[in-house]
Amino acid sequence: MADLKSLVLSGKRVLIRVDFNVPIENGKITDNTRIRAAIPTILYVLQQGAKVVLASHLGRPESGPSDELSLVQIVHEIEAELKLPVEFLGDVLSLEVLEKWNSMPLGSVGLLENLRFHAEEEAGDVEFSRRLAEFADVYVNDAFGTAHRAHASTAIVANFLAQKAPGFLMQKELDAVSMVLNQAKRPFTAVVGGAKISSKIGVLKNLIGRADRFIIGGGMVFTFIRAQGGEIGQSLVEESMVDTAKDFLEACAQNGIQVYLPEDSLCSTCFGDDGGIVAYPSHAIPASHMGLDSGPKANQIIEQWIGSSKTILWNGPLGVFEIPAFAQGTLALGRAIAGATQQGAYSLVGGGDSVAAAHILGISEQLSYLSTGGGALLECMEGRTLPGVAALD
Repeated sequence: MADLKSLVLSGKRVLIRVDFNVPIENGKITDNTRIRAAIPTILYVLQQGAKVVLASHLGRPESGPSDELSLVQIVHEIEAELKLPVEFLGDVLSLEVLEKWNSMPLGSVGLLENLRFHAEEEAGDVEFSRRLAEFADVYVNDAFGTAHRAHASTAIVANFLAQKAPGFLMQKELDAVSMVLNQAKRPFTAVVGGAKISSKIGVLKNLIGRADRFIIGGGMVFTFIRAQGGEIGQSLVEESMVDTAKDFLEACAQNGIQVYLPEDSLCSTCFGDDGGIVAYPSHAIPASHMGLDSGPKANQIIEQWIGSSKTILWNGPLGVFEIPAFAQGTLALGRAIAGATQQGAYSLVGGGDSVAAAHILGISEQLSYLSTGGGALLECMEGRTLPGVAALD
């Protein structure tokens, strides 16, 4: 796979696939992290004497174009971060748009309309990809967050352009994954949380033999505890995954890998904080209650494990993060990871709630790497090759 700095860019039209799928409320961007993350790649390409056309999706359009999901809304934000004018070009299939782009001078920055306004984008349509390729001489993929999708703009378009490479953001993401999977300093602790084992079992299995220790959090804890014969009350459980959980625990034991399941949990009689909150042993939750967060004893142990780690992967919350009363375990974990990182550990954090917790705590800059990809990071951690990465080879 070529390095961006090895490409000849002077005088070229460069298509950069970015991930500008940013949250918008009442017409205003509430988090521009993804836009800021792409700026170094865009500026570098411009500095090499090229012109840049940006392509992205926004949301999940269900029936074609809509004002609510038009990328015209984010032009001002891109201009503010780039400190350069950005021309909103419009529909990728419009011949007038292509002619307008080709007439713009070197140093220009253009933005195409939301690619998902066309069903051909998500279908990976070859002819749609060919039209997209007509906008460029060089293809750069800097959208790690969508690299696990074999869409037209993330994988298929690369077939039509000889010069192609990952952008700086994509490369940083891949380097962070490689650091954890292939170059981890010991001990390596993987913190994997979330509601269901079924969504994380691929990651857990792939990390056997790589990680030294697992800390399991979130609702999936109780499927593991059910597998051990514990009483979990009304807590979330995936009955179909109980045997899988048992097999995982046995595999870890056979490989000398430690697994920590929170020994106590904050519980309530309902899914919320209005049913009273009490800590119970995770293996002995009354029939009237459900576990919704890691408990105080568990948080102390987790902090100790994290403090003695040299490599840390964190994906997923320890509790029902969207309810403040049950976000405390996740926030305590975030503080512990930031502290360990400041003491020399390498930390890779990814996943919506984990990243949100880092932002809430203000520790983003204290972590080694905060991933912009959710599903893409998970698939990397499962050992899969992402279509958007494979297309760059």
